[in-house]
Amino acid sequence: MAGGCCDCADTARKIEDRAWRRVLWIALFINAGMFGVEIVAGVTAGSAALKADALDFLGDSANYAISLGVAGLALKWRARAALAKGASLFLLGLWVIGSTIWMATAGTLPRAETMGAIGVLALAANLLCALLLWRHREGDANRRSVWICSRNDAIGNVAVVVAALGVLGTETAWPDITVAAVLALLGVSGGWQIIRQAWSELKEVHFPTSPQTETVPQR
Repeated sequence: MAGGCCDCADTARKIEDRAWRRVLWIALFINAGMFGVEIVAGVTAGSAALKADALDFLGDSANYAISLGVAGLALKWRARAALAKGASLFLLGLWVIGSTIWMATAGTLPRAETMGAIGVLALAANLLCALLLWRHREGDANRRSVWICSRNDAIGNVAVVVAALGVLGTETAWPDITVAAVLALLGVSGGWQIIRQAWSELKEVHFPTSPQTETVPQR
């Protein structure tokens, strides 16, 4: 009977891993495509917010690729991958803050129409990813990191659209600069959340306070 239960658990885990990988591949292609669209639009429109969001798409593409590489591995490997992703998100946020400060001194006016159109397209892409990833949001640090990134992206896209309206209404770059700063702070905050959970999981692996429930063999 016990062996049968183990077999059932193993089968359920394999099915879950296949579903996780399938969702990650879809999200990876969506994010990689949107990075190309937004980085071109950001440069063309002179928008700090679009550039910040494009870098976020690039970071997410890398995160999904890393998650695909560790899907099905032991907890310690997934936690290590999450730690690397959290650190990269944290550092990316700091970089965007610095870039936004630099753009604030340049005094260029972004194209509001391009910001709005690309912002709506990016929002649709991220809402689709968030919907696909919803069932995996309560997993380990690695899975939670993917959900946090998608959640932050959707929030950021709404902010980009609002910034486009602000630029159009005020004819100044400050709404664009403000949203870019907010996106950067979201990245720093999300990265820190991921780092904390991943570090906690690594400590649990190396210094367990209770019997481990992980059933996947160490690789």
